[in-house]
Amino acid sequence: MQDQRPGLDWRAGDVPVSRRYDDPYFSLDDGLAETRHVFLDGNDLPGRFRDGFHVAELGFGTGLNMLMAAEGWAAHGAPGALHLTSFEAHPMEPADMARALAAFPALAQRAARLVAGWRSGAPRIDLGDGTRLEVIIGDARTALPAWTGRADAWFLDGFAPARNPELWQPDLMAAVAAHTVPGGTAATYTAAGHVRRALAAAGMDVARVPGYGRKRHMTKARMPR
Repeated sequence: MQDQRPGLDWRAGDVPVSRRYDDPYFSLDDGLAETRHVFLDGNDLPGRFRDGFHVAELGFGTGLNMLMAAEGWAAHGAPGALHLTSFEAHPMEPADMARALAAFPALAQRAARLVAGWRSGAPRIDLGDGTRLEVIIGDARTALPAWTGRADAWFLDGFAPARNPELWQPDLMAAVAAHTVPGGTAATYTAAGHVRRALAAAGMDVARVPGYGRKRHMTKARMPR
């Protein structure tokens, strides 16, 4: 069986970098600001949150994006439940996750919930304030087509397309679109032309917009109603 562990190096103190893909898990400058700009603002969140809203993600990594979604949900004050589903091929060890998330003290309480649930192996993790997380371990190219859910918003956060092309293939972008509700959205830090073309070919309206930090552009997409 192929080793699923990610293999990590650490830069700038506590920023994990994948040895497999030679790419950091979040911005070396400000991971919180990057997540807020790309994935929350990129999906018009938290303004769209409502009871039963479903966020799905390719590339769980440290869990930072989902923690930020939970924080945004709590701050927005919408009643009811927020559902989070993420797909991850190379799950991080709990101790490494805790080390990475310790860089964000504002998330400490919710991060502790995540790490405890991750360590226990629970199939679903309660992140508090009505937020429930499920992480589906395995290759998204097979796991996503088999998934029975549909998302209101997608966080497309695989490693860079040049380093991790498997997570940006046209068939997988088509599966993202097929598992998006009418009017649902997707956002990603990359503006790679082949990613935008794949999302457009799958039926989504795609736009290149200003990116975060040193990335001049990123991608937003919306499924027509």
